[in-house]
Amino acid sequence: MDARQRRKRLKRPLDAIIIHFGLYKLQLIKEAKKICPDVVIVLGEDLTRFRNASKEFCAFLRSFSWNSRCERLGFDEVGAFYGTIHGPSDVLRMRLILGSHLAHYLRGRLASEKDQTCTAGISTNKVLAKLVCNVHKPNDQTTLFPPYNSEDGQDNVTSFIDSHEIGKIPGIGFKTALKLRALVLQRPAEFDQGLVYGGTKEKVLVGDVRKVPDIGPEALEQILGGAGAPHGIGAKTYGLLLGIDDSEVGQARDVPTQISLEDSYIRLDTISEVKKELLLLSKSLLRRMHADLLEEDEDALASTKTVPDTAEPTEAPMKRWVAFPKTLRLTTRPRPSQNPDGSRNRSFARISRSGPMPNLVFNLKDDVDTVADRLVAEALLPLFRRLHPEKSGWNLSLVNVAATNMVDAASEKGGVGRDISKMFKRQDQVLKDFKVTEPDDVASVMSRPGYERMDAAASSDQTSVVNTNVHGLNDAGGGSEDLPTPSQEATFATQDHWESEDEDMLDEDVYACDECGAVMPLFAMGAHARWHSHS
Repeated sequence: MDARQRRKRLKRPLDAIIIHFGLYKLQLIKEAKKICPDVVIVLGEDLTRFRNASKEFCAFLRSFSWNSRCERLGFDEVGAFYGTIHGPSDVLRMRLILGSHLAHYLRGRLASEKDQTCTAGISTNKVLAKLVCNVHKPNDQTTLFPPYNSEDGQDNVTSFIDSHEIGKIPGIGFKTALKLRALVLQRPAEFDQGLVYGGTKEKVLVGDVRKVPDIGPEALEQILGGAGAPHGIGAKTYGLLLGIDDSEVGQARDVPTQISLEDSYIRLDTISEVKKELLLLSKSLLRRMHADLLEEDEDALASTKTVPDTAEPTEAPMKRWVAFPKTLRLTTRPRPSQNPDGSRNRSFARISRSGPMPNLVFNLKDDVDTVADRLVAEALLPLFRRLHPEKSGWNLSLVNVAATNMVDAASEKGGVGRDISKMFKRQDQVLKDFKVTEPDDVASVMSRPGYERMDAAASSDQTSVVNTNVHGLNDAGGGSEDLPTPSQEATFATQDHWESEDEDMLDEDVYACDECGAVMPLFAMGAHARWHSHS
C-alpha cells in the first residue's frame, strides 16, 4: 500500500518537514520506514476533517474579495484575483507591492482568527504565483518582481522558471511531462521501480526543454497532439514554459463541478472483490454528496419554530439538495499483461462508462448502507459489465466512481427554476400588501353616485348592441351566408369596440369621481370606488 493516502492525514505545514526527511508522494510504506524509521503512519482515507477545514478557510478568504474571484484549487490552495496588471514597469512594481501587503494582511487574519499558517505567492498570473508560493514554505510569502520580459532574455521570469523540473509546472500533466522528458533525453526517462508508479529518476528542467533546437508551438503541437489531446496544446504548453498563463481566476463556487472517489490496488481480478470495492467507494461517494450538496432547509426550520415547546423535537434537521448530479461515471485502469521476460509495461490509460444518476441516491430517508447496496446492484455493476464484458482475465489497478454533470437545484436565488411549491406556500405573505379584497358592505359602494352612473352607461351600451343585432337579422329575411349571424355580429361589434379603445379616449367615456374629483375611464370606476371604501 502506498503512503499517498496516509500523508494526507498530516497537516499542510508538516509537508516541508516530511520532504526534508526524504519522503514523497506515492512512496511505498516499507521504503518510507526504511528512510525514516521514526515515521508514524496513520490511516488517512477519511478526509472529511480536512475537506471541511478547506471549505472554511476558502470561505474566509473569499470574504475579502469584492468580485468573488476566489478559486479553490485543492485542499490547501486558493487563488484570488485583485485588479488588472497593465502599464509601465513602475506601475507594475507598485501593484505587486500592494498585492504583497494584501497577502500579508490576509495571512495575518487567517492566523489570528483561524489559527492557521500558510504561504503566499504574488505575481501577474496563476502559474507564476503558484510556483513562487513554493519558495518559502511553510509560513512566509514571496513576490516575483520585474523585469518580467527583456530583449536579451535576462528577465526574472525566465531565470526563475527555468530552474523548475518540467513536471512541477502547473498545467503540464503527467503524460505531457513524460513526452517532454523523452524529447530532451531522446529516450523514455527512468522511473522508480515498484508496484505503485513512482517518480522519475531523471529530472528535466524547463530550461532544458526551451533549449531544444527548433522548439516552439508548432513543434510541440506535433509532439503532444493527437487523438484525445486538447486543441492548441502546443501553444499552451510553450506559453507555460515561458511563464505565460492567460487562464483567469475562476468565480467562487459553492457547489463542486463533480465529486470523485477512487482507490488503487495491487491486484483486483475477481468479481467478488470488485463488488466489495464498489460498495466501499459508493458509501464514500454518498457521504461526500451529503456533505457537499446538502444544506438545512430554511422553510422546514421556520415551521419547526412555530411548534410549541411541549412538542417532541425532531430527530434530525431537515435537509435539501442544493445541486443534483445527473451523471454517474465508473472508471477503471486495467494493468497490462506481463511480457515474456516477466516485466510489465507501464500504462496510465483509463477507460470509463457513464450513465444517468439513479434517483435512489437522492433518498434521504434510507441510510447510506442501504442506498449504496442498491447503487452498486442497479447502476455500478451494469456499468462495470459494459467496461469488462468478459467474466475473468482482467486485472485492475484502479477504480474510480464519480458523480458529474451538476445541476443547481431550484431556490429563491436561482437554479434551474424557482421552487414553485415554496412560492405557493408563501404567496399570501408576499402578496398581502398588493392584495385587493371586496368590501364587507357592498351596498354602501353601489349607493355612490359614480357607481350608479357607471352601471347605467354599461347597461345602455349592452342594450344598443343587442337591438342592432336583432334589427340586422330581421332585415336579412331569416339569415344568409353573405350576412353575419347574430353571434358573428356581436363578435364584430366587440372587435370594433376594442379597436376604438386603442385610439384616443373620447370625452363621453371619461368620468370624474364625486368624492375626490379624479378623472378616469368608465371601466376604472368600480375599482376606484372600492379604493375609497378601504381608505
